[in-house]
Amino acid sequence: MGHRLRRVAMVLLGAVLLGTVGLSLGAWYGGRGVTPPSGDQAQSLAAQLLPGAVPVDSGRIVQGYRWGVPLAADDLGSGRELFRYDDGDDCGLSEQLRRSAGTQGWQGLRRVPGYLCDGWRAERDGLTVTLEYSASGTALTIAPAAPGKFLPSTVAGTVAGAAAGAALFGWVARRRRPVRLLVSTLVTAGLLPGVALTWTALGPGIVTEPVWPVWPALAPLLVPLWLVLLLVGVYAFPKRETGTDPSSRVTAVVVSVACALAPVVMAAALLFMFVRAQPSR
Repeated sequence: MGHRLRRVAMVLLGAVLLGTVGLSLGAWYGGRGVTPPSGDQAQSLAAQLLPGAVPVDSGRIVQGYRWGVPLAADDLGSGRELFRYDDGDDCGLSEQLRRSAGTQGWQGLRRVPGYLCDGWRAERDGLTVTLEYSASGTALTIAPAAPGKFLPSTVAGTVAGAAAGAALFGWVARRRRPVRLLVSTLVTAGLLPGVALTWTALGPGIVTEPVWPVWPALAPLLVPLWLVLLLVGVYAFPKRETGTDPSSRVTAVVVSVACALAPVVMAAALLFMFVRAQPSR
C-alpha cells in the first residue's frame, strides 16, 4: 500500500511540475503576434471612456519587461499605452469608466482592486482597457487583448506537460532507489523554484501579466543548481550500488549520462525562449 501511495504521489508531483512548465510555454506561444494600439487610437479611446478628464501624463510602452526579461513588441503584455490622471480620492474616474464602458459596448467588465479605489477592466475589438488605482496614482492602460489561440495553446501546453510529467515520474517511481532518488531530486529541485514563482505570478489571471518570463529570469540560478545537484548525485548515489553487479554499473552510466544532458537541455530551452522573446531589430 505504501509503495502504491508513493507512486501516486510521484505521478502527481511530475504532473504539477511539468504541467506548469507546459502552461508557461503554451501561454508564451499563444500570446505571440498581438498588435499594440496606435497612439491616435489609444487617445481616442481614452477620450471616449473618460470624457472631460485630462491626463497629467501619458506614454507609450513599445517593449515591456517582466521579471527583468524584455518582451517582444508583439508579446502579450508588452506594447501598451498609459494615461495617468489626478483623480484625488473620490473615485470619480472609476464610476465614469464603468458607465462609459457599459454604454459603448465594452465586454467582460470586471472590478480591479486598487489602492484607494477599485478600478475596472473591459475588452472590445481586440483591445483591453484597465483603470487602476495604485500608490503612485491613477492610470488607464490600453493594451492588446489575448488572441484567440491563447486559451487553446495554454490548455494544450498544460495538458501535454502534465502528461509528460506524470509519465516520467511514473517511470521513475518503478526504478531502483538510486535512479529514483537521483532523477526525482534533479527534476524537482531544478523546477520547483520556477513552478512556485509561476503560480505566485499568476495572481488573478494569466491574461493580464505574462508568466513565462519567470523561467529565463531564473535560468542563471536554476542551471548552476542543477549542475551542483548533478555532481553530488552522480558521485554519491552510484556508490550505494555493489561494484560487482554489471547491471548496476550500466544503470549508473545511463543515469549519469541522462542527468548530465538534463541541465544542458533545460539551458537550451530557456535560451530559446529568451531569444525568441526579443524584439525584431
